[in-house]
Amino acid sequence: MKLGTCRYQAQQYVFILQGDQVLIPALVPQYDQAIWRDMLTLIDNPPDLTATVAAVSDAMRVPLADIELLAPIPRPRRNVMCLGLNYLEHAEETASQVGRSAKAPEYPIVFTKSPTSVIGHDAAIPFDPDTCSQLDWEAELGVIIGKAGKKIQADNAHTHIFGYTVINDISARDIQLNHKQYFLGKSIDGGCPMGPFIVTADEITNAQQLKIECRVNGKVKQASNTRHMIFNIASIIQWLSRAMPLEAGDVIATGTPSGVGFVRQPPEFLVPGDVVECEVERVGVLRNRIVG
Repeated sequence: MKLGTCRYQAQQYVFILQGDQVLIPALVPQYDQAIWRDMLTLIDNPPDLTATVAAVSDAMRVPLADIELLAPIPRPRRNVMCLGLNYLEHAEETASQVGRSAKAPEYPIVFTKSPTSVIGHDAAIPFDPDTCSQLDWEAELGVIIGKAGKKIQADNAHTHIFGYTVINDISARDIQLNHKQYFLGKSIDGGCPMGPFIVTADEITNAQQLKIECRVNGKVKQASNTRHMIFNIASIIQWLSRAMPLEAGDVIATGTPSGVGFVRQPPEFLVPGDVVECEVERVGVLRNRIVG
């Protein structure tokens, strides 16, 4: 199923997507308000979604056009964990930019983005030239952890996944390169668009066979497939949980393919008025506009 978080009649709710409608169980008193108003609470205490849909009432139905989509997890509890250079062609294009030869990293490259950088589908990405002037796009598959664990084995990793989403790892390249590290350049306001929905794990039979694409003003900039990840999702979970416990609700961005803006000749960056769309097959299309 596809789940999301929305604002409806000035209130925040968790919903189930059904075509051009959404089901908002919290509109019916019999449903747990805490669970159906907060995605993290729902992930902690997963309800029977099939039974909820089977018992749908007209009072729960709302046209999709009548809600404001928020990020599925509007404010993660912890930093969003991200994989750097997890597609070989992206590692190669990045290395060539600084005159180096590339090879696949032996160990995952991990950085994080601040929870305050998370925004939803159709939310504006602010362009603030006093902060940065080199906004770049990075389409990524996002993984949502559903069950906590430490030292999770790769062959058991799938049991810890709640679902999948789309992430645009917006990067302020001037900040990133000037400071010689990732965190500041990855954590600017609006730097982590996420959504539009979470697709529950049971809907995706093989997350390592999904097309991934980024378009700017309708022009394709990135086009690849998640099968080209250097470290697949199971190994990412294994590596991360080897060093620290993973918690329910954790968000992992699994890396971006080649085609980012700063390595192009000449370099290309996002400017006010641009519309950037990130799409992952069977997961969804995440769209945001750059606003100055």
